[in-house]
Amino acid sequence: MWLAWLAVIGGLVVLVWSADRFVDGAASTARYAGMSPLLIGMLIVGFGTSAPELVVSVIAASDGNPGLALGNAYGSNITNIGLVVGLVAVIAPIQVQSAIVRRELPILLAVTLFAGWQLLDHELSRLDGFLLLVVFAGTMGWSILQGRQPGDALEAEYSEQLDSHEMTLRASILWLIVGLIGLVLSSRALVWGAVDIASSLGVSDLIIGLTVVAIGTSLPELASSLAAIRKKQHDLALGNVIGSGLFNTLAVVGLASTISPMQTDPAVLSRDWVLMSALTVLLLIMGIGMRQRQGRINRFEGAFLLLIYLAYTTYLVQLALSGG
Repeated sequence: MWLAWLAVIGGLVVLVWSADRFVDGAASTARYAGMSPLLIGMLIVGFGTSAPELVVSVIAASDGNPGLALGNAYGSNITNIGLVVGLVAVIAPIQVQSAIVRRELPILLAVTLFAGWQLLDHELSRLDGFLLLVVFAGTMGWSILQGRQPGDALEAEYSEQLDSHEMTLRASILWLIVGLIGLVLSSRALVWGAVDIASSLGVSDLIIGLTVVAIGTSLPELASSLAAIRKKQHDLALGNVIGSGLFNTLAVVGLASTISPMQTDPAVLSRDWVLMSALTVLLLIMGIGMRQRQGRINRFEGAFLLLIYLAYTTYLVQLALSGG
């Protein structure tokens, strides 16, 4: 089983590195094509940071491991809100100034509720996957319209981020290709290792997807949010998480279920989706700000999110060790 662990660890390291190269190359290429910084940030960067989840889940679904695909998507959303936002807020309270970020939070909640409705029959069919992709296309269209409205606080932060990663067009295309190849190869190794470990330990691939794989594929969001908060780019830190949540719930699950329709474990709805929804509601309340003009996630609220995530992960580990 040591070879499987090596594949998982090595796959995650290459996956994170490849995702970073892919995002830089894609964002720089898009800038040369004339796209606005806000549009690049909302579409290109948002897609790029979720590329690990997308590639891993598509490969897992293609290999007949839909539990790993679904666990990776939902587990990443839980990790992004609980671990990433929680940790970032503990380090430095997050001030939400962008109107776009505040408008995206209710959309994320609506998408999460729609995903729960699809899980009621404990099945994700190709029709369900198609509907998720249609909704995804609609949200991307909305993002394009938002990207044409300059002046938002988020635009300045995206512009600053792009300026710090400026490169030539040739280098942009090179890193775009290298990053994409690295994503595919590392995801293949990661999926093989994760499935082998799950089989050896006698636990479901859903649990492996919710824990080991979800944490690994969420590392790009963690790295980008920590870098953003160091530069006091608060809206960018939170925007990365919201964008990733939309991509994971709609595009990742949509593609995976279109490729391989799946019967879902009842626990996905009663345990994982419920927690994902609860965390999304908390993020909405904190991000919009119910009693103040601007939303703010303080250290206490960040610690609370982090505690919820740690309790959930501990429960899953104990469940796996007990053979549940």
